[in-house]
Amino acid sequence: MKRKLRVAVLYGGKSAEHEISLISARNVVAAMDRRKYRVEAIAIDGRGRWYLDERQRLLSGGARRVPARRAGTLLAVLPGGGGRSLIPVSAHRALQAIDVVFPVLHGPFGEDGTVQGLLELMDLPFVGAGVLGSALGMDKDVMKRLLRDAGIPVARFLAFTSAERESIDFGSVRRLLGLPLFVKPANLGSSVGISKAGDRDEFERAVREAFRFDRKILVEQFVAGREIECSVLGNERPVASLPGEIVTRHEFYSYRAKYVDAHGAELVIPARLPERVVEAVRRTAVRTFQVLGCEGMARVDFFVKRGGRVVVNEINTIPGFTQISMYPKLWEASGVSYPALIDRLIELALERHRRLKALRTTR
Repeated sequence: MKRKLRVAVLYGGKSAEHEISLISARNVVAAMDRRKYRVEAIAIDGRGRWYLDERQRLLSGGARRVPARRAGTLLAVLPGGGGRSLIPVSAHRALQAIDVVFPVLHGPFGEDGTVQGLLELMDLPFVGAGVLGSALGMDKDVMKRLLRDAGIPVARFLAFTSAERESIDFGSVRRLLGLPLFVKPANLGSSVGISKAGDRDEFERAVREAFRFDRKILVEQFVAGREIECSVLGNERPVASLPGEIVTRHEFYSYRAKYVDAHGAELVIPARLPERVVEAVRRTAVRTFQVLGCEGMARVDFFVKRGGRVVVNEINTIPGFTQISMYPKLWEASGVSYPALIDRLIELALERHRRLKALRTTR
């Protein structure tokens, strides 16, 4: 009988998307075929401490946060330890060897390359983009500059750091980008900290709100268009799913529309688009994935303007896996079931690790 792969699922984390991570992780673990995988649930609390959640009580119990107290056995990290890199502090012994890590972490300190770099130092295969792809996907300013330079259409935007905060001039921004505007933290997701502004007062409130979450913010041109999302899967030869559409009942697809209001948005899967637009979305999704150096998985979000012009909004390198998340739903509509998607993501992680291990590191 084939040995079960031991998969460590990382969830929680230090970002404002901590709660969404727990919901996503719950669904990922539920979709794993226990005939193939032995799951080790590893919780990261708001201070960045790692715990072995031995009985998966945080996932099975519907917790909204990893408690800021002992949540299980505290873990230490051994660089270069391969499958035995995670060590229970109290027992002073390694866990059984981990074969692959599945990070289900959204936002900074999880989706931005920090955990990915740590996992590379630990010599552990992991699902999703590596350090560079993760970092580029998280920083919307750098992401959009690279996409623009590659000839991929993006909305006009301006970026401001906290050092420039006092010099942000509403009149200049309005002349360059028009009204209304969107203001958002540069390094966050799940619509946290995003506001729509139609006048000076709203703009100033939006800037204050975005700077609560990041030291750099984006101010973006409003794009009138349908909100379309497309899932990408693969390493060197990525493929795109059928696209889906988000029809929001709110002013925009805000955090409340996503996670609070049960009727805040309708997901139309697959999106009702002309075939030529479907192909343009899929082609641009794969190209975006490649330009940003992504691997494993990502969800690319678009605006499709009247006439069918496709504009990239952003990429998410660890997309949501909640009950309403588009990434797995789009693959299901494309013929890949949730368990088969988990299998493929783990295969891609192991494949990339083998490829990297084959490279020479000495002369």
